[in-house]
Amino acid sequence: MSKRVLIVDDEASIRSSLERLLSFEKFKTFTAPDGEKALEVVAGERIDLVLLDIKMPGMDGLEVLQKIGRMRSDLPVVIISGHGTIQTAVEATKLGAFDFIEKPIDLERLLLTVRNGITQGELARQNVQLKERVGGTVIVGEHPSIGAILETVARVAPQTARVLIMGESGSGKELVARRIHELSPRAEEPFIEVNCAAIPEELIESELFGHEKGSFTGAVSQRIGKFELADGGTLFLDEVGDMSLSAQAKVLRVLQESVFERVGGAETKKVDVRVIAASNKDLLDEAGRGNFREDLFYRLNVVPLTIPPLRERRSDIPLLVDYFLAEVAAELGAPVKRLSPAALDALMDYSWPGNVRELRNLIERLCILTSGDSIELADLPALELLREEDKMKNVFGMRTYQEFRDVTEKEFLTRKLVENGGNVSRTARVLGMQRSNLYKKLEKHGIEFRGGREPSDD
Repeated sequence: MSKRVLIVDDEASIRSSLERLLSFEKFKTFTAPDGEKALEVVAGERIDLVLLDIKMPGMDGLEVLQKIGRMRSDLPVVIISGHGTIQTAVEATKLGAFDFIEKPIDLERLLLTVRNGITQGELARQNVQLKERVGGTVIVGEHPSIGAILETVARVAPQTARVLIMGESGSGKELVARRIHELSPRAEEPFIEVNCAAIPEELIESELFGHEKGSFTGAVSQRIGKFELADGGTLFLDEVGDMSLSAQAKVLRVLQESVFERVGGAETKKVDVRVIAASNKDLLDEAGRGNFREDLFYRLNVVPLTIPPLRERRSDIPLLVDYFLAEVAAELGAPVKRLSPAALDALMDYSWPGNVRELRNLIERLCILTSGDSIELADLPALELLREEDKMKNVFGMRTYQEFRDVTEKEFLTRKLVENGGNVSRTARVLGMQRSNLYKKLEKHGIEFRGGREPSDD
């Protein structure tokens, strides 16, 4: 289904050019010459994003932005203006604008902003649905490790202490950060996320601290950074271990003094921001390698939290599956599918290198592609291949030759035992191995077999 964009501008030529551009990119477009007409369209149509001019007759863009926010808080609005100032950008952002673009418009940046805004809007709608159901960010799990994390979150959230969340990619670090924010006194203020791994090294400082016009090639206007946007709220530095050393030094200064300067600027800015950081790397090890500042690590690591990978809390997989099945069904407007016991067993047996995110993506794909009401084992044809690929990843990650021998021997004996119906004597004959020796190896590796020990044939 085509995404729907509303273009609001009092200049017909701008409306027309933006309409042509977005239509060519397969967006469905609506236009409005003023704020009153724009509000009518938002009220009467399913709109995914609004491009909104600031200076218009009647209501100006900021007033329209406020009214859209009251009508649909999940609708992303991108402000476009030929009269932009840094103060206007800050005010628009505080009123809920997704982004701020100056005229003349850079069309590539506009398209990127539109796509990112629509994605953000979809996530916001999902979040609204979840809040309506359970009253906030949902962390699913009954494993003791999850219970301990939630208890720590409840204790630390009301404080101002910084939190460092460690865990593999896809394990749920962002959810924990959002939950801390929601339970804090800053819950009504912005929660701003920065994925440090996704931003080129040469742009990370501009992204965090903003820049002044002309401070570097391509800096055609002032830009406010994430620290300013998060003022009064929470800044989540995801994958902080991928941040450049020069940016780390400036972040350390903000944590120490609550001040910074924009790139190319001389004015000192003071902010009140709670920083929550996350990483899938061992930051102390990275510090030893010279890739991460040890003093920054200790500033961030006031309250450490470690999120376990999904393979270490497999008992939560059925709960997560049920949750995702219901969530995806709500998004698709379709009946909730069920997972057959055999299919669930297969999911339980897989080690999920992509963790909860990988499980959620798989459930969404299955809900879309499976025609019946039930998802069967046959609907998971790629899982066995994934399992084999995952085993190979585990093999190459082993530290010693003895560890490799033990793992491969256990896998080999398990398969041979299954091939021979669990019969130890028959398996020993096939392998050309003494039965007593096979028993010892089965016991060594904890491999279950039928019946008790048979008489020795040594």
